Amino acid sequence: MNTEILGVILQIVLMIVLAWPLGKYIAKVYKGEKTCLDFVKPVERWIYKLSGVNPDEEMDWKQFLRALLVVNLFWFVWGMVLLVIQGILPLNPDGNIGQTCHQAFNTCISFMVNCNLQHYSGESGLTYFTQLFVIMLFQFITAATGMAAMAGVMKALAAKTTKTIGNFWQFLILSVTRILLPLSLIVGFILVAEGVPMGFDGKMEVSTLEGQTQMVSQGPAAAIVAIKQLGTNGGGYFGANSSHPLENPTYLTNMVECWSILIIPMSLAFAFGFYLKRRKLGYTIFGVMLFAYLVGVGINVYQEMNGNPRIDAMGIAQDGGAMEGKEVRIGSAAGGLWSVTTTVTSNGSVNSMHDSTMPLSGMIEMLNMQINTWFGGVGVGWMNYFTFIIIAVFISGLMVGRTPEFLGHKVEAREMKIASIIALLHPFIILVGTALAAYLFVHAPGFVAQEGGWLNNPSYHGLSEMLYEFTSSAANNGSGFEGLSDNTWFWNYSCGIVLILGRFVPIVGQVAIAGILAKKKYIPESAGTLRTDTATFGVMTFAVIFIVAALSFFPVHALSTIAEHLTL
Repeated sequence: MNTEILGVILQIVLMIVLAWPLGKYIAKVYKGEKTCLDFVKPVERWIYKLSGVNPDEEMDWKQFLRALLVVNLFWFVWGMVLLVIQGILPLNPDGNIGQTCHQAFNTCISFMVNCNLQHYSGESGLTYFTQLFVIMLFQFITAATGMAAMAGVMKALAAKTTKTIGNFWQFLILSVTRILLPLSLIVGFILVAEGVPMGFDGKMEVSTLEGQTQMVSQGPAAAIVAIKQLGTNGGGYFGANSSHPLENPTYLTNMVECWSILIIPMSLAFAFGFYLKRRKLGYTIFGVMLFAYLVGVGINVYQEMNGNPRIDAMGIAQDGGAMEGKEVRIGSAAGGLWSVTTTVTSNGSVNSMHDSTMPLSGMIEMLNMQINTWFGGVGVGWMNYFTFIIIAVFISGLMVGRTPEFLGHKVEAREMKIASIIALLHPFIILVGTALAAYLFVHAPGFVAQEGGWLNNPSYHGLSEMLYEFTSSAANNGSGFEGLSDNTWFWNYSCGIVLILGRFVPIVGQVAIAGILAKKKYIPESAGTLRTDTATFGVMTFAVIFIVAALSFFPVHALSTIAEHLTL
């Protein structure tokens, strides 16, 4: 077997094998059961006392959301201030200056929504201080926010009839102390052992093979890279992200980082089944997500390993596949695997340049984010799938002439309206944003030129670059087709608005649906109850998701990625 393919298979098997026990552990953490990390309870009690939080105080869904939104507003103000004045703050040995207001707005919003879309170069756009006290801090807090929201939804659905869904602050702290921090320490130690920098020295002067002198950035990269992957954050410590040899130096670090991206989202699908004591339902959800993921991996690995047919037509050998924009130490197959892994989640880190992938690979990357339910970001990915479960249950109930029910609670018009708004908002903000950008590019060339120009590629690929940017923003992913010049007023503000809408409107709606369902009278299962833990219902949910995505996005792909593919 080709060693590159073997490496892809081993990574996927490793993720699946480890996701099951981790999912079981996560369920125990959120249910308050005994775990191996109970020794951190004194630290947690100290945090609760310092914050004035009573972890035993139950919240209804409105109080839960109020706490979630208020804390994020606080972090937005915190991040904006520090990013603008970072040039005068300590831990700045390289003398990096503060960000402009519009760039700080985009950066702060991006990291606050667990996206990490970067309109700056990592090592020169930030100082060590803001890397630690804005970027890394947000990577823990925002990941934990998504996980806490899912924990609240699980608690609501597990109860027969209840007005409360748990305590947001408790779920937030547990997500950090019991899950994110321990895993980050393990991954961080591996990265340090493999040569990823971890210190506070300034740039290092090195001599290149050509005999030239080059200044190479260092800093606390290992700690930030670990949580950027595990928290599905994805921001690059270095400008080249995980294709940089100091951020991802070896094939082992490449495997560990790729594993880290997907392990928690995979585990949360299992955790849902364990938490509700409905393992079969958890397995069904996991199976649908895994199927979609593997299809994407198969397409992208094949596309990247076979390369560009135009080059073959010229009689030039492509022994390594489509290697433009990729690192030789990583290879085309591992690049194809990573491109799917990072886009089925809201991670956005890259070990190769997505702008250089084959057109159909780019289509898969964008479809993963446009569908936004295959594993997804930590917590919120499963919640997006939950939205489509509600829609599928409602449609299935109408088809058989029975009031739709999910986990013993009636799904009625109110919940269906909220779910529909969430499902349609995603394509709306992507397509409206892309249409506006395309209109300005064609009809306001003076404005575009004033901003330094946007596109380095014309025609179909230029449209793909703009479509990808808004897709990545709406999905809170953060990767990009880097032929787009995006550090401008238009892109910083427009993407920032899309980032906010793509993050908080779905969370508010999904938590609201769970809270509303939880209040309803519990209906025991009967012979006429629609089973949601079967392969048939899994196929039904997949079909609903695919149809919504196809109707929304295939027309624009016909003008971008598909059209580009047909020109090869």
